Amino acid sequence: MGAVSDGTVLEAGRPCPLGASWDGRGVNFALFSAHAEAVELCVFDGQLIHTLPLRRCTDQVWHGYLAGAAPGLRYAYRVHGPDAPERGQRFDSGRLLLDPYAREVVGHCASPAQDDPVVGVQACVVDEDFDWQGDAPPATPWADTVLHEVHVKGVSRQHPEVPETLRGTYAGLASPAMIAHFQRLGVTALSLLPVHHFLDEQRLSDAGRVNYWGYNTLAFFAPEPRYAAGIEGQALIAEFKTMIRTLHAAGLEVILDVVFNHTAETDAFGPTLSFRGIDNHSYYLLPPGNLAAYENFSGCGNTFNLTQPRVLQLVMDALRYWVGVMHVDGFRFDLAAALARNSAFLATLRQDPLLQQVKLIAEPWDMGPDGYQLGGFLPGWSEWNDRFRDDVRAFWLTGEVGAGALAQRLSGSSELFSKSGRAPQASVNFITAHDGFTLRDLVSYQEKHNELNGENNRDGHGHNLSWNCGEEGESTDPVVLEKRRRLQRALLTTLLIAQGVPMLQAGDELGRSQGGNNNAYCQDNEMTWLDWQHADTELIDFVAELLALRRRFPQLRQDRWLTGETNDDGLPDALWWHPAGRPMGGGDWQSAKLGAFGLQLASREAGSGKAKGGPTLLCLINRDEIPVPFLLPPGVWKQICDSSAKTPFTSCRREKTSPVAARSVQLLSLE
Repeated sequence: MGAVSDGTVLEAGRPCPLGASWDGRGVNFALFSAHAEAVELCVFDGQLIHTLPLRRCTDQVWHGYLAGAAPGLRYAYRVHGPDAPERGQRFDSGRLLLDPYAREVVGHCASPAQDDPVVGVQACVVDEDFDWQGDAPPATPWADTVLHEVHVKGVSRQHPEVPETLRGTYAGLASPAMIAHFQRLGVTALSLLPVHHFLDEQRLSDAGRVNYWGYNTLAFFAPEPRYAAGIEGQALIAEFKTMIRTLHAAGLEVILDVVFNHTAETDAFGPTLSFRGIDNHSYYLLPPGNLAAYENFSGCGNTFNLTQPRVLQLVMDALRYWVGVMHVDGFRFDLAAALARNSAFLATLRQDPLLQQVKLIAEPWDMGPDGYQLGGFLPGWSEWNDRFRDDVRAFWLTGEVGAGALAQRLSGSSELFSKSGRAPQASVNFITAHDGFTLRDLVSYQEKHNELNGENNRDGHGHNLSWNCGEEGESTDPVVLEKRRRLQRALLTTLLIAQGVPMLQAGDELGRSQGGNNNAYCQDNEMTWLDWQHADTELIDFVAELLALRRRFPQLRQDRWLTGETNDDGLPDALWWHPAGRPMGGGDWQSAKLGAFGLQLASREAGSGKAKGGPTLLCLINRDEIPVPFLLPPGVWKQICDSSAKTPFTSCRREKTSPVAARSVQLLSLE
């Protein structure tokens, strides 16, 4: 490679920035290790490895400069120090270790055995130059945002209109056929399952499976190469940036699901690939009194130590890199409670001038002490609201909650999020996500069926609040099928009329099934790939029309909490309505039998029922097995949606009464 020979000596270099930085004439290398005794840079030249000592150490950062080095150079580190697990240190100078700041990872490693000192992955120096062609983020307001949870591979792998060479890739995700679908639906942001470089766990590799979801990160700065098409030799990072640029041009934001709570090195018996061998005591939380073990707040064997300033810096540097260099629009933080516990993470993120501008979403729980933190994050954060998921399912499918619980969720879960000046958009509402049943399976399976995962159906959550409508799995019974059809549409309508930010799992709009598997993390096959050939086109149209209604009625996208305050027409912003033709009373909310009720939403800017904010909207809900007639509030109403109907958006006038079909939601606007 020309920059290294047997007599090469590194120049002093500088301790920042961390990682490998090319300046046009050479590369500066900087690696943090608070407890190392010596560090060597290992440069790969074909089959040869040139070892160059990093002789300078400044503030616990080992650094050196390699003149003449350029993008394409592959490297790793050897780090010397004590192998003393009882003291929290696991140095092994025989191992080649990946740079935590690696921008691109080359080679392949499926979690090698603990006693294998040679790692098959190396970092690669990159050139970040890219023609963004004036790219600008869509910057969709939170109130107008509709999230679409997407797996990069699964969403396009079987799409017949995506060129075969692009299917399942970054380029495929941004192909014209995929963009046309996203725009047809009306979603505004793609929430991508992990795209950081990740590994397949050894047990999965041994069983011939893979980690399909990707929640097993090794390199926080590097895109996952298995999703690269590499057409005409396009570099991995360039393909990722092209995807972002193309999606932005189509008005779509990109949110990354990031996994900073643990790493792919797992527990004390896992592989030493990077962090463990560089400075185990710094990078991981270790139990006091048992430094040979690992805290396991993630459930994946270890917990990343964000209480250590340099580890926190790594996370912050990675986030800034993905926003500033890769142009992503926000992050969903997996098991975010693990990041915030006893660390300065939330405060550090809050004051960052670049990251303040992007969307921040927390999965507000983990397996650690006081791990359930729903509603506990700071202003500026949104949170996955599993209370919404559970209460909506329980209302429609199991009858375990009544009208009061559903009303609370429709209102944006104000009891959880209204404190500290947060808006309804703090709640990310969802019915399903990657982890659990698909929407179709939610109404088709009473029990999980995860046998193909190879764990004897022990994995996956057992409390799904699902209902099979009378027959487990696939059915040809028209009565069962009609119940399922109605319930899917009622659930979707409930999601899209609720205050907060809706999130749709990709494939639910197609009627996708996983055969009852509610934990398909290791299924990289037709079970998880979207089945476009058999897509339910009527359901796609239904979702698209619902989202169009959501855009039409700003009352469904409030950035202030519903209070009952009246406008100039004397109409409250929210009025809960009983089928008997009166406002709901205290006793009504306590009734376990009441399965039908309504919600009238008026614009705060009044004007004879038709204001700048649009006409008054009435949402009528009936979970009962029989139709329920509603006496309507005063005025002439136009039905604009009947979720149970074969032609759900055919309009008709309603005066005084409106029959609401079993297991359905009806929407009316005031004329």
